Amino acid sequence: MRIAVLGAGNVGSVLAQGWARSGHDVVVGTRDVAARSGHGLPVATLAEAAGTAQVVVNALPGVQSVDILQQVGAAAWEGKVLIDVANALTAQFTLAYPNASLGALLQRTFPATRVVKTLNTVPAAVMAEPKSLGAPSSVFLSGDDGEAKQVASILLGDLGWQEETQVDLGDIQTARASEHYLFLSMALMGVTRSTTYNVQVVR
Repeated sequence: MRIAVLGAGNVGSVLAQGWARSGHDVVVGTRDVAARSGHGLPVATLAEAAGTAQVVVNALPGVQSVDILQQVGAAAWEGKVLIDVANALTAQFTLAYPNASLGALLQRTFPATRVVKTLNTVPAAVMAEPKSLGAPSSVFLSGDDGEAKQVASILLGDLGWQEETQVDLGDIQTARASEHYLFLSMALMGVTRSTTYNVQVVR
């Protein structure tokens, strides 16, 4: 599958490398091509990366994501699956969208794009290595388009997230729940003194 990972920071790099190892055709999209090596992967502008991609992954800074994607233009994402893994925090570490979510805002801003929210509850160190925890843990999905969520589910599986560990929360409005989880995650990071942890839903 042709995947454009937008954002060359820690999260974007982890995901790009993970999907590349699984055999996908991955390109890293960045606002500063000259300053990024892509860690051995092709690097392009955001628009160029999205151009031929089947799936676009938003790993850009959450609070800037909407503005940056709007600057590129809605046509770049039209009809594509957009997997949003970002959390939007202000400089004061408060939620940028306290009564909504970045995922829902992206869907509303780009109605012709099929947005799926996932992986935003998982520390970067675990995103592409869920087995590193030594026990199953959970990852969540939110989105309005069933086919898009199926694509996201397959790509999660390619990172090592087995189907039974994937929890479909429902439509994109449920992304508010997973984005608000960020504060619990930060508290867990403080308690565990680690960036390698996750939660498990026990049914």
